[in-house]
Amino acid sequence: MSTTRRRRAVSDEDKSQRRDQIMAAAKEVFARNGFHATTIADIARQAGLAYGLIYWYFESKDDLFHSLMAAEEDALRAHLADALVAAGGSADSIGGEVLFRTGVQATFEFFEADKATVKLLFRDAHALGDRFEKHLGGIYERFIDDIETFIAAAQERGEVVAAPPRMVAYTLAALVGQLAHRRLSTDDGVTAAQVADFVVSLVLDGLRPRREPDGHVAPIDSYLSHRRRL
Repeated sequence: MSTTRRRRAVSDEDKSQRRDQIMAAAKEVFARNGFHATTIADIARQAGLAYGLIYWYFESKDDLFHSLMAAEEDALRAHLADALVAAGGSADSIGGEVLFRTGVQATFEFFEADKATVKLLFRDAHALGDRFEKHLGGIYERFIDDIETFIAAAQERGEVVAAPPRMVAYTLAALVGQLAHRRLSTDDGVTAAQVADFVVSLVLDGLRPRREPDGHVAPIDSYLSHRRRL
């Protein structure tokens, strides 16, 4: 490897480390002061860097905040992936219910591990205007995408009612999301594992399919007619 290439590689590594250093400082300052009360000077001071150096890596405070939101989404997805692998990895090997419970519990645990930052990036971003609300909406939609994939697979195995999988995914995401946000301020005296058990039992009792006389999963309209007869 030439000297020029070696210098460039070191420089790229240094840049990556410096960017991570700035983001770590910004995460701490934003969580402590809130978005509006935080300045680039505050972040530079926390990072121990010159004020102007921040702008070599981020165009603005908004750009830095968006980068933090993206990093937190990546961290959540990585946490969920690790939890699912540790549990066994697939519904075929451990069963859909265990996989679902593991994912729900991992979501709650992630939110609770760093409450101040999660409040700021995943909850309070709604109050910061359209630019951040759209980003948060994208994160939420991707979360729903993952749930929809799980639901569609569970329907193919005959474990979940034959309802539109996107609709079911929205329902589950709303339940998990609202409980996760609630647990930022109160745990109601139960652990993440206990609330995951509650959610899974509540949801699966409603989603387990009824069977037609021939053994096939009953369509969703049969549930509506059943409710009308009650």
